[in-house]
Amino acid sequence: MKVAIIGGGASGLFVAGKLTQAKIETYIFDGNEKFGKKIYITGKGRCNVTNNCDKENYLKNVVRGKKFMYSAINQFDSQDTIDFFEKLGCPLKTEHGGRVFPSSDKASDITKALEKNINKDFIQIHLNERVISINKKSSFIVKTEKFDYFFDAVVIATGGKSYPATGSTGDGYKFAKMFGINVITPYSALVPIKIKDKFCSELEGLSLKNVQLNAKINGKVKSLFGEMLFAKNAITGPIALSLSSYIGENKEVELSLDFKPALTSVKLEERIMRDFKENLNKEISYIIRGLMPHRLTSIFLNCCGIDEHKKVNSITAKERNKIVNKLKNFTLIYEGLYPIESGIVTAGGVDLKEINPKTMESKKVSDLYFVGEVLDIDCLTGGYNLQTAFSSGYAAAEAIILKADKV
Repeated sequence: MKVAIIGGGASGLFVAGKLTQAKIETYIFDGNEKFGKKIYITGKGRCNVTNNCDKENYLKNVVRGKKFMYSAINQFDSQDTIDFFEKLGCPLKTEHGGRVFPSSDKASDITKALEKNINKDFIQIHLNERVISINKKSSFIVKTEKFDYFFDAVVIATGGKSYPATGSTGDGYKFAKMFGINVITPYSALVPIKIKDKFCSELEGLSLKNVQLNAKINGKVKSLFGEMLFAKNAITGPIALSLSSYIGENKEVELSLDFKPALTSVKLEERIMRDFKENLNKEISYIIRGLMPHRLTSIFLNCCGIDEHKKVNSITAKERNKIVNKLKNFTLIYEGLYPIESGIVTAGGVDLKEINPKTMESKKVSDLYFVGEVLDIDCLTGGYNLQTAFSSGYAAAEAIILKADKV
């Protein structure tokens, strides 16, 4: 059997390793000058390669494609991924929230391990060679900028449309459509959220920890707890990026921040009352600085309509209630999401109804497989998206190996 893999990212390299270890003649095509370009920028150059969690928790972090991924994650889960890299001489470490990184903090070590796993006797590497079209007669014809190649099976591992500079230009969707396979229109996921409030840019670079970000999306509330970061005209950081995946293309969105999610409004008011009694002659800004970062104090009090220099002993019960309410429900005016090109991953892609979840093979076209981000699957931040790449890649590779054994 002769197999083409289109795309040399995480899922493509993983499949190439599996197939060549099984001594299957494999060709891998990538339009870039080197493999794994997107791997190099994931996790801020450290590569959050998976999440050290059980299958159930992995599935909880799949936004779209949860049911579809059930079979693949049962074939190859997070622990399998950890074992895979460590056996290849790439030690890993687990950090906050189960995030797994190479111990070296170098994303390049992940790419090197994936390349190391490829059996050089059974691989033909075609870098700087972009695939233009794929069609099928008695066999698959893969047309590149340089030549026409013939294959028994093809694996599409081209990624989505996020970070186009890494080569993710949506080619996989084009190839799917060439075979009449439906594609869900791609859109932004894991992107910064645009905010209309002018104060947002004043707070650029300010990080908030242990806060809760709430979004009312078409009447339904989604809340995430953790870290958030203010950017120019936007909010970003783990909980903002994750919340963007739930917002998707929805237009009716209301955002709010809870600065003290661990306290009920009653408990928070009791705390503030104690602070007031102990600091009656201090300015109200002194009290608020004890509840949030200093840079936010003036803006917060301005939103409450309270002079920051006003003495605590002059604060009315109405003003105190306003402070408590704002601490628990600080509104942010939603403007939209950053464009798809800014996303860590792409939502949308090859319609999962068209793909066999056990093998990643097209239901319409035999021996045509889709793995990784090209599929309509996206997860929250924390290593879950790369785990999807490996799990789907494993399922496809195993299915091809099984077919090759029968030939």
